[in-house]
Amino acid sequence: MAASYNTIAHRGSGVYEEKKSRFLGAAIPVSQEEDVRRELEVIRREHYDARHHCYAYILGEDRAETRASDDGEPQGTAGAPILKVIDGAGCTNVLIVVTRYFGGTLLGTGGLVRAYTAAARAALEDAGIVMMREGEVLHLVMAYSLLDKVNYILEQNGIIPEKPGYTDRVSMDITVPAEQSGEIREILAAAGSGSIEITELSRGYFPFREEDHV
Repeated sequence: MAASYNTIAHRGSGVYEEKKSRFLGAAIPVSQEEDVRRELEVIRREHYDARHHCYAYILGEDRAETRASDDGEPQGTAGAPILKVIDGAGCTNVLIVVTRYFGGTLLGTGGLVRAYTAAARAALEDAGIVMMREGEVLHLVMAYSLLDKVNYILEQNGIIPEKPGYTDRVSMDITVPAEQSGEIREILAAAGSGSIEITELSRGYFPFREEDHV
């Protein structure tokens, strides 16, 4: 399993026009082939009058599942360029669909590659790229007197806590990069002289800022 991977932060869109043909790019976060099928069906219904819906996707933390479709365009002029945009950004769990409205003038092989590449790249840039790293969510419970000290420790380590809960004590959830977890646990335990309760809630992949794991 990969320690980290790039994906998109949210859905994105882009438009490219050439000789009255319009290429509408859509970058969509997906995690399995069922998501791909569903998103393709939505786009085909929305743009039912378009001539082509060309697409490519990469799935899995190891980026092992890939597919590209020219959807009726000359072989290698649409799906492969879209896939190259995703792969070139090092992304996975991403579907990019480029819908073409034909403008009446043939663009030629080079023109099609250029157009599909541009629309795909514009959609990807609009979606934004984020690094997902292995991490874990920890639940902290502490006395009120320790809150300022804990917040300082978290700030110094680039960790942003969720909104605290207040009862007779303070509780909060924090997401920590996997390679930093042991150190953070030790620092917090020492800061509270063993009085801070630390419980692991979950493990998985989470978006982290670069400074969270330098």
